[in-house]
Order: sequence, then C-alpha cells, then structure tokens
Amino acid sequence: MLRSFLISLFLWVLAPSVLSAQRIIYSDPEKEDSRRLNYEIIGKVGGKFLIFKNNRLRSWISVLDEEMQPLGREDLSYMPSNERTINVDFFPYADHAWMIYQYQRRNIIYCMAAQLDGNGKRMGDLIELDTTHLNFASDNKLYAVVSSEDRKRIALFKINSKDRDEYRMTKLLFNEKLSLLGRADVSIPMSDRGDQLGDFALDNQGDLLFSRFLRGNNDNVTKASMLLLPANQPILLETPLPVGENGPFLDEIKVKIDNLNKRYIFTSLYSNERRSGIDGCFFYVWDKQTRQPVVSTTLEFSNELRQEAKGNATTRTAFNDFFIRHIIVKRDGGYIIGSEAYYTTSRANNWNRYDYIYGSPFMGFNNFYYTSPYFNRYWWGMPGRTNTAVRYHADNIMVQSFGPDGQLQWSRVVAKTQFDDEVDDLLSFSMMVLGGELHLLYNQQDRRDKLLNDFTLQPAGEMTRNTDLKNLEKGHQFMPMRGKQVSARQLIIPTVYRSYICFAKLEYN
Repeated sequence: MLRSFLISLFLWVLAPSVLSAQRIIYSDPEKEDSRRLNYEIIGKVGGKFLIFKNNRLRSWISVLDEEMQPLGREDLSYMPSNERTINVDFFPYADHAWMIYQYQRRNIIYCMAAQLDGNGKRMGDLIELDTTHLNFASDNKLYAVVSSEDRKRIALFKINSKDRDEYRMTKLLFNEKLSLLGRADVSIPMSDRGDQLGDFALDNQGDLLFSRFLRGNNDNVTKASMLLLPANQPILLETPLPVGENGPFLDEIKVKIDNLNKRYIFTSLYSNERRSGIDGCFFYVWDKQTRQPVVSTTLEFSNELRQEAKGNATTRTAFNDFFIRHIIVKRDGGYIIGSEAYYTTSRANNWNRYDYIYGSPFMGFNNFYYTSPYFNRYWWGMPGRTNTAVRYHADNIMVQSFGPDGQLQWSRVVAKTQFDDEVDDLLSFSMMVLGGELHLLYNQQDRRDKLLNDFTLQPAGEMTRNTDLKNLEKGHQFMPMRGKQVSARQLIIPTVYRSYICFAKLEYN
C-alpha cells in the first residue's frame, strides 16, 4: 500500500486523468473534541483511520472506518501526563504505525517508541530510543525525528549548543523496524555569531540533509551552506551555496529531496537589495551521484506575473507578503512550488515579514540544546490563543512548474481573499497530488459560510475549478492547511463544527 501511494506521487507528469470529488464523509462530534483539542491525523493503518487526540491530561487514539464511523478508542495510559510529554511524532505504514514521543522525568529526557496496530493498540513493549541528562526542567522539544520518503529510514537527532562556536550533533539512524543501524556524533562549526540551522530532511539511503545560514539582526541570508551527514560515515560534508555580500539576498531557505533522481533542492525567495521587496526565486539543485550542482540560478518575477498576483498590493510590492508553502518533485527531475500571500494586521504592531520569519518565536536555546527555527514549525495540536487582537490574512496562491534545468515552464495564480481573527486554522491551502492532477484546496467566504474550493492543475498547467464537491454540509468549516493525504485518492481534513473538532474524508474516484 505504501509503495503504490508513493508511486502515485511521482505520476504528476503522466497523462492527466479526470478526477472529481465523489463524496465527503464527516465524523460525528465527540464531547471531548473541543476547539482546544490537540490532535494529529496519523493515517490509514490496516484499512482504518487513526487519529491521535489529547485533551488536558489524557491522550488517546480514535479509530474510524471508511464511513468515518467510530470503531473504538485506545487510551494511551502508558504515556506520561500532558504536563511531562514534550512532543509526539507518528510514522504510519500499511499495517502498523510508530509513535515516537519524548518526556522529562526528574532530570532526564526520555525518547520512547511504541508500535501501534490498526486499532491503535500497542504491539509489544515500549522501546527506549535514547535519553539525555539535563540539570533543568524543559518544555521544549529536545529530539527531532525525520523519516525518509519511503519510510525505510528514521533518524533521531539532538544538537548540543553549549559551545556557541561549535555545536555537537548526535544522530541515531533506524530502519522501518526501529532497529538501530548506526550512531554518529559530529561537530557543526558555527564560526559566525549569526549562524543558524535550517530545514532537516532524510533521503532514502539515510543521509541527513540540512542547511546552515548567516543573517544579521532581522536581515536577509548573506551566507549559506548545504550540510550532509551520510548514513555510512560520521563525517559532516559541507557545500557552500552561491550567496554573498552582494546578493542575491535570501529569505527563508527551503529544502526538498528528490529521491528518484537523487537530487537535493534548495530554494528561497530573494531580494536584489537587503531588507527590500521580493524580486524572485533562488534555486540550487545538487546531484548526489556527481556531487556537483546541476542548477544554480535565480528567476526574477515578470511585471505580468506581478500584475496578476498583486491582489491589494502594488505591482512593485506584489510578492512582499508571499511565502513558499509547498515543494513537489516531478518524475523528470523538475519541481513545482506553491506560494501564498500571508500577513497579519494589528493595532499594536505593523506587519513585517522580517520579524515574522527571522524573529525569536521559532528558535529556542534550550539552555544547552538547540531547536531549529524552521524545523517542524507546525507543532502537533492547535495553537494557543493570545491576548493581542490579531487578524490573519491569507490571499493569492501562486503555483510555478520548473523543468529539471530550473527553467520556468508555467505559472498560475489563484485569486483568493481569506482572513480570520485570533487564529489562522481555517486559512491557507493544501496542495496535493491525486492521480495525474494537482489539487489546491482552500476555503472561500460565501456570505456567512466558508466553503471548500477545489482547483485542479494538469501537468501542462491547465487549471479548472472542480464544481463537483458533494456533501458540503452546512455548519462544517474545513481546515485544509492541516489536512493529510492518507492514500492515493483519500484525504482527511479536520473541520470545525459548532464548538467541536470533527474530521472529514474527501474521496476521489
């Protein structure tokens, strides 16, 4: 099942097949599923849908059938209370799922694993993956966990930042059965005071990829490197990215692995001048076999594209609020990038993309342990509310397709206007590959209701709106940004129904 699902993701460049949403099925609200529910969609395991839930001091897994009817729930009584559990990650397979969680007891952080069956029940004993001794209490995630695309490799790592000039990384590599394949302890030079670490990703061979970059105080990236920790040797390999004091000045570096073509993709929006408007996209693609870059270029946005994407902005500032949301690799070595205009308004502060990206909210120095500012930005569960009156805005979407040589093939802009107060759960969009089509799912305001829209993009760039969405029940508001593709043609998307969290299955034929 997993193999067929992964193959479907690579069929983007094949001949288009006409898909339409046949039906949407909703789960029933349960009394404990309030808006403050912490949850994560685990996936489809043993033909059933598993959803992790946490409310106050209790955690459990809800089991749903194909009609989204409850089959039962499994209380996770072996997990510590929510006050001590720091983070939970899930890795689903066809017939089981791994749950990896970390918690603190006294001065020790434990990283544990439990294997779950299709009913959410634990299979076998708990597995202790690693422990770390601390001399302080912590509520920040110490361990980070990433898996390869084929799920045959899982990497657990932590970074000790006690020495500001040289971080120490410990990486443990496991196979799909969570048998330890190897352990590596390496140094990460952080010679410049403004050095930070970026996105982490794991390829199918177990090599750990990430970026290190330098920026001033709330400024652009002026120096960056690709860092690679191979699975078979404890040596950190470094390749500088073509960024310098004279530009291009990068924004937020995104990392994507193309396992089929054995390529690493680095991309970012960029500016021609420091702290100025967004001028275009930066691309650097590194070939793992030749150990050489195959693409190193920038693409400046045209005036025609700016005019189409500007929304309420001016042509010159059209992309100043855009952020890269999705990167999808194509079978031929090309890639598709989905971006979105996103900003906030408040009486207290003016919106500033540099404060949003580069400020401290996403980076923590856990005394001696470092949490990357960009790794796993969307924590499991719902975000907390603040006392500041903030309105979130998510506007136009831009989708661009690039060939294996980095040349632009086509651009499409989907016009939308979204806003909400206090939280952004109902905003933004999902971009998912279903059969031979790319689907964009987002809410659009229709009088008092937010209705789910579905746009399809064909491989050549033809865009149509799918008007065949059925069973859009009144009262359910979708959270497409938090949706998850659970099979080749099925999505699970959380919804808000009155004051409850429910889950909807979108099924395409």
